[in-house]
Amino acid sequence: MTAEMAMRLGAAAGRYFRRDQNEHRVVIGKDTRLSGYMLENALTAGFTSTGMNVLLLGPMPTPAVGFLTHSMRADVGVMISASHNQAYDNGIKFFGPDGFKLSDKAEVEIERILNEGARLAAPENIGRAKRIDDALGRYVEYAKTTFPNALRLDGLRVVLDCANGAAYKAAPAILWELGAEVIPVGVTPNGHNINDNCGSTSTATAAAKVREVRANLGICLDGDADRIIILDEKGNVADGDQIMALMAKSWQRDGRLRGDTLVATVMSNLGMENHLRDNGIHLERTSVGDRYVVENMRKNGFNLGGEQSGHIVMTDYATTGDGLLAGLQFMKEMVETGKKASELAQVFTPVPQILRNVRYISGKAPLDSDQVQSVIAAGEKALEGDGRLLIRKSGTEPLIRVMGEANDQAKLDEVITSICKAVQSAAS
Repeated sequence: MTAEMAMRLGAAAGRYFRRDQNEHRVVIGKDTRLSGYMLENALTAGFTSTGMNVLLLGPMPTPAVGFLTHSMRADVGVMISASHNQAYDNGIKFFGPDGFKLSDKAEVEIERILNEGARLAAPENIGRAKRIDDALGRYVEYAKTTFPNALRLDGLRVVLDCANGAAYKAAPAILWELGAEVIPVGVTPNGHNINDNCGSTSTATAAAKVREVRANLGICLDGDADRIIILDEKGNVADGDQIMALMAKSWQRDGRLRGDTLVATVMSNLGMENHLRDNGIHLERTSVGDRYVVENMRKNGFNLGGEQSGHIVMTDYATTGDGLLAGLQFMKEMVETGKKASELAQVFTPVPQILRNVRYISGKAPLDSDQVQSVIAAGEKALEGDGRLLIRKSGTEPLIRVMGEANDQAKLDEVITSICKAVQSAAS
């Protein structure tokens, strides 16, 4: 992801969305990576070169960009972030005028324009750029409206790990204004430390702080704040599956769960599916990726979904995963029921699950190997009737993700190990 590529991509997206001579707007947010400044300027150059006016939001959670794209009547929203990845990575996410991520069809068309070269505006028609100073405050105020007016977070001591990322200002402000005592972690970004031994992918630091200060719970966000992991008062982890299961049952009880259905991906634990079924809730599975969860939700009219990794999508409130809003829903249950986090965070007993990543050299295709396919077939046969396998390429890194579930954990470990060895051999 170079500045040149970002500029060309901005121009292509600008040309795609600017189809007449009326005023057109794009909002651009970013997380705290050092490269965000470079890419922000490059995107601005690309968009303005096609006549788009650019509104710069600064460091901002991904869900806030979706919200502000729609709120500010923009034609397109852009988030510069590589999410949970380390600081040396970066990426670009697009939102349509409705605040939802772009469809595959729209992205393919933008790619076509990128490859062919975007037609630029005449010199007198280039766009302007403007920084929106109160953008963060707009999101803070909106986020608080998703928490019941009659409730407060008084008496809750919360360790809040912002992963040195996009929510380092917004998240502590929201919880404090709602009455919580906030012990912040990961709120000193320096351009290089985003997701570095902190946040939703590395919860040990926050867990230790929960135990040290005797907090009621911990909330761990990722670099762009669209994921959440909950820690109970003992520092134990509740992943996205546990949080979704709790919310699905709560929303069903209140008559809010549309279609009595939760939408999740093929990665979600079989134990959750069994538990929800026993409680009259259907689990609708999709391909991996929160965009596919949202597409299914919108198509079928469902309002709750997400991923085991911590993306929780509540279309009543947001257009994409919002870690902090999901955390507010969890704390709402704590306030209303008077229960400890540990009593709410373990909703079901997970079926043993193993997930391992095998890195491969760019250009290699280890899953195309006959030997790998043979080992996978043998593994599927060994787990038949007792579990399942899911082997796929990562969408963000050169990794093969090997996941399996089975009641017999020893057999599962043997199967996963054999597949990983075969993939490693084909990948080297």
